[in-house]
Amino acid sequence: MSAFRACIFLVLTTAAFSAEKTLVLIAGSPSHNPGEHEHRAGCLLFQKCLSDVPGLKTVVYSNGWPTTLRNGTTVDDTAALETADAIVIYSDGGDKHPALVGDRLDVLRRLVKRGVGFGCIHYATEPIKEKGEAEFIEWTGGAFETDWSVNPAWRADFNKIPEHSVTRGVKSFSEEDEWYFHLRFRSGSKGITPILTATPSASTMSRPDGSHSGNPAVREAVARGDSQTVMWVIERDDGGRGFGFTGGHRHANWKNDDQRKIVLNALLWVAKVPVPVTGVVSIVSNADMEKNLDVKQPPTKLRQP
Repeated sequence: MSAFRACIFLVLTTAAFSAEKTLVLIAGSPSHNPGEHEHRAGCLLFQKCLSDVPGLKTVVYSNGWPTTLRNGTTVDDTAALETADAIVIYSDGGDKHPALVGDRLDVLRRLVKRGVGFGCIHYATEPIKEKGEAEFIEWTGGAFETDWSVNPAWRADFNKIPEHSVTRGVKSFSEEDEWYFHLRFRSGSKGITPILTATPSASTMSRPDGSHSGNPAVREAVARGDSQTVMWVIERDDGGRGFGFTGGHRHANWKNDDQRKIVLNALLWVAKVPVPVTGVVSIVSNADMEKNLDVKQPPTKLRQP
């Protein structure tokens, strides 16, 4: 091979290698009832659906954070995140949020500052007011805030799907889930694009006031018929991207082609992988849905919504 051809080969090989993006999915520990908060099964299902996407490497870490065994002790494996182009967390939140343990928030802050994408699914959209809320709002555009946001189970009708890379190939759909709403967003919604919006029914306010169930402000919003954003994306000033999706309580809902597609599209988008014109096309069988479910009491059996 001539020196010129060797040089061209090296350039092309380097370009192809550098074009590959790494998406890290962090799945939280087992939680809730069988068929609910199936973080690991959900992340592994996403990984399967994205396995044929060119230029993308998807890595799943279970039980809340990448760790390694060092001198007989389990410690955080920060190095596992260094090559990530995007990090998405699907886990419990609040004081159980894996990103709020130790110095993990500082690790994420450093990665996000250099442009790494960041996304949260379902309960992971809820940090703590005193720790994580300001960062999540900056990095993803919004967050669940206790005594302001609510988490009722209700059927959301997504009748108007906006034009965006994340919505490619997605049709109007309806799904019953624990859709969080009345969230806390960036001031002026700077850089935020609402993706899924719906109008909550009066039944969402059937519970008494509480940190997650109701408050005067949200009751007034529902009474007015305000449309609520339950999925959104953001393009940050640091060049990175972020998104939040508040559904995902019920594992069975990932069988819904449109719900699954809009999240798969978001996973590509947040990692800056081109979203196909038709969106991510994936086929999920009943057997696929039953795989990797957490062992819970009573023994896990997929519960239909």
